[in-house]
Amino acid sequence: MQNILDLSLKELKEWMISNNENAFRAKQVFDWLYKGIWDFKDMKNINTGTIYKLNDYFYIGIPKLIEKYTSKDGTIKLLAAYKDGNIVECVVMKYQYGNSICVSTQVGCRMGCKFCASTIEGRIRDLTSGEILSQILLAESVIRERISNVVLMGSGEPMDNFHNVIKFIDLVTSSEGLNIGQRHITLSTCGIVPKIYELADMKYQITLAISLHAVDDVKRKEIMPIANKYTIKDLLDACNYYTKITNRRITFEYALVKDVNDSAEEAEKLSSLLKNILCHVNLIPINEIKEKVFKKSSLKSVDKFLTILKNNGIEATIRREMGSDINAACGQLRRSYIESQRYE
Repeated sequence: MQNILDLSLKELKEWMISNNENAFRAKQVFDWLYKGIWDFKDMKNINTGTIYKLNDYFYIGIPKLIEKYTSKDGTIKLLAAYKDGNIVECVVMKYQYGNSICVSTQVGCRMGCKFCASTIEGRIRDLTSGEILSQILLAESVIRERISNVVLMGSGEPMDNFHNVIKFIDLVTSSEGLNIGQRHITLSTCGIVPKIYELADMKYQITLAISLHAVDDVKRKEIMPIANKYTIKDLLDACNYYTKITNRRITFEYALVKDVNDSAEEAEKLSSLLKNILCHVNLIPINEIKEKVFKKSSLKSVDKFLTILKNNGIEATIRREMGSDINAACGQLRRSYIESQRYE
């Protein structure tokens, strides 16, 4: 059986026609799905015969909510299980401009970044486009409010699941579905260079966020294994191409690690690297993970790093820390839950 959330409206219309149903039924089913009706029999204007066929061919792949955690700052983290028992997490952050959700694109991750909990046990499997989408549908049903911004920055590397992520973007921006504008979507990658070029050529108007985290290849290799395949020059060449083709500013994510990459010298080098790129730097004081040795930079070091960037003409901000009291960093909650089940 197929997850019906993986289908676009066009694909569902084609299925209806090939199964001797009227094409307009597809729009009716779509409307119910995006209104939070996740049982075909509850779709009131769909006849019984069509419902039988839908049940024979499809299931509605909304994951089961396992836990909901609410931070003192209003951030909500959801832990959910898919049909095969695999667990993912997503985070809803409330802002004045609307609700933003950070979704996962894979169960686990194989990129091996040294400060990330998602990668500790590797990649289990990719999520389909509909499974990524279902995180938003689940979250909207929980908070009973619309999600207006999407960040592909949860567990997994989006560029390592490129086909499904691209289809997800098409689904989530569809006017027949959630109708979230491309400029309200951010895709974060550790830097799979060929896929950056491929994404650029699609000319989407999403925001591309690059996890940089170091100013030279030697140090970046220590933090991010992807640097063994693509140099910083390779990565920045791809970024320049992306901005040229899309005219979209890139966000460079820079996780500050105490005594590793948070010195004034590093800030000066970063300024030099990025001076000719249309970009913004997002400084991230890392979340400490018990399995990792990296420590968070001091507030003084973070502020000094920011000042140096700004003095050199680089637009930069410090990411607001949200949900730290509920393990809201990538993979932390899922890992904590899995460990708790092992010892029950």
